[in-house]
Amino acid sequence: MRFSTILPMLLAAGIANAQVNGQNNGQNNGQNNGQNNGQNNGQNNGQNNGQNNGQNNNGQNNGGNNGGNNNLCLNPANVQQNSNSDGLGANAEAGQAASATDPANFINFCTGKTLTNGLQVRTGSCNSIIMGDIPAVGNMVSTIFTNPKNGDTVGENAAITFSVKINNLVAGSFTNPDNTYYAAPQALEGGKVVGHTHITVQNMNGNENPANPLDAQTFAFFKGINDAGQNGVLSANLAAGLPAGIYRACTITSASNHQNVIMPVAQRGPQDDCIRFTVGANNGGNNGGNNGQNNGQNNGQNNGQNNGQNNGQNNGQNNGGNNGGQKGPPGARPQGQRQKGRSPGFGGRRGRFGRRSFAEREFIA
Repeated sequence: MRFSTILPMLLAAGIANAQVNGQNNGQNNGQNNGQNNGQNNGQNNGQNNGQNNGQNNNGQNNGGNNGGNNNLCLNPANVQQNSNSDGLGANAEAGQAASATDPANFINFCTGKTLTNGLQVRTGSCNSIIMGDIPAVGNMVSTIFTNPKNGDTVGENAAITFSVKINNLVAGSFTNPDNTYYAAPQALEGGKVVGHTHITVQNMNGNENPANPLDAQTFAFFKGINDAGQNGVLSANLAAGLPAGIYRACTITSASNHQNVIMPVAQRGPQDDCIRFTVGANNGGNNGGNNGQNNGQNNGQNNGQNNGQNNGQNNGQNNGGNNGGQKGPPGARPQGQRQKGRSPGFGGRRGRFGRRSFAEREFIA
């Protein structure tokens, strides 16, 4: 075969081979690129879908949990719009202060502050627990002391039972004050506040009406009453009694977690009661005055009776004696003339020691 014939054949074979290689390379590249793109797209789509699904699922879970499991998100249905108003609108009265505002119910009010966290923090703290359920006006708490009564006098160092009657309190609910103090909202049962009360007694330092408030950190007796009581009456016993003095006793009525009970309206009677009572000294004075009065009256009555009796007897004897002397045999002495009536006693107008009777005196002395 001639060279001129072989050369065209070789060129044709090279071109054909190049086409085949080009096709293979193209197919391989296409397949590889397709696979790579597919993998990349798959990964990207997988990641995106995973992230999106995760976010969506978290959103749904958070929303669901917030509604039922006390999660950390505020349910929009619980937002109170007036908490974002300072109250100084057209209806505000002169002198009213502007309210603090927050669009999210002050949910982060305590950020950066010492949290109460169920403890009685003596240096102060911030409590982020909501106030809770509030009763209707027909179920507002009201308290009265039944013992001691205001103005009573009790014996020095004698046992005292403090008793109060409380309306509209489901008493007997008293949580652990060491780690649940203010740690849960006020709750209602049958529309009434669930909780308990306390008795606190302070010595007034001999002054029934002091000019300055007493020191809230100082008290002579404090007792939480954690039972349900009987017929609304709750009691606390102080077996050792108190030394002589003037005292003030008050109630502090609380929800289960020890916060003061919250009422629905501002204009109302107080939920708590206070009395003043005396221990010891005045009791002796009153008893002395009463005894003096009674003794004076008794002495006056007795003296009056004795005088009457004596006068009657003397008169009778004198009359008898005189009559006897006149009618008796000669030489007989008239007995009645020699007997004299006794000196008048203190009588009803004067008590003992010449003082006027209690009823006629302007003051007890």
